[in-house]
Amino acid sequence: MTTARTALVTGASRGIGAAVARALSAEGYVVAVHYSSSGAAAQAVHAELDGDGHVVVRADLRDPDQVRQMVDEAAAALGGIDVLVNNAGVFFAHPIDAVDYQTWQEAWRETLDVNLVGPANTTWCAVRHMGPGGRVINIGSRGAFRGEPHSPAYGASKAAIAAFGQSLAKYLGARGIAVTTIAPGFVETDMATEALAGEGGVVRRAESPFNRVATTDDVAAAVVYLASPEAEWASGGILDLNGAYYLRK
Repeated sequence: MTTARTALVTGASRGIGAAVARALSAEGYVVAVHYSSSGAAAQAVHAELDGDGHVVVRADLRDPDQVRQMVDEAAAALGGIDVLVNNAGVFFAHPIDAVDYQTWQEAWRETLDVNLVGPANTTWCAVRHMGPGGRVINIGSRGAFRGEPHSPAYGASKAAIAAFGQSLAKYLGARGIAVTTIAPGFVETDMATEALAGEGGVVRRAESPFNRVATTDDVAAAVVYLASPEAEWASGGILDLNGAYYLRK
């Protein structure tokens, strides 16, 4: 009898994380649904998952002790962690000429704590429960490569998470663990609702020759592939997922 593969998905109470949790469960994974503050939403996602054995776990990713406890709890409940999806993230607008010095510092501190240091700590903890065939998948952003003039901390955090992924791919490959990063453009989520409304939304959709932005299911499908045993040779890769809007050279 084949043992089901297991996955921990951070920020899985909504948006991309929720879609990833649903997609992985549909493929037979047993999933730990992580949340920070939206417990009811996380429980609702848990109720939608296919199969049995799924769990809900909580941690503020800014707190290293909570991260370690959460990962250990997930691993104990699932019997190990085969796949870690570092999805949780925050986005704050803080143009350098539009905010005071204190707000500037707070935006950088919060963004880096959640978008970079949190995933780094989660990964440190998770790989201790991971064997050969393990996968670490980071959800980055095209903003890492094109720049984020109104949210430079976000762009910097996503550039750093891509470099983090490549560094770990070099190191963890010897253990049979593959590490990849997905860099989506705009995705139809709650976080992007305002940006995609009205004329601005028309403009953003027209940036792609497909005349749309990504759905959460588009990102989830990419995660399912990168989580699979067949995706080992993608380790170290950064998958641009923006419908040919932004082409890196």
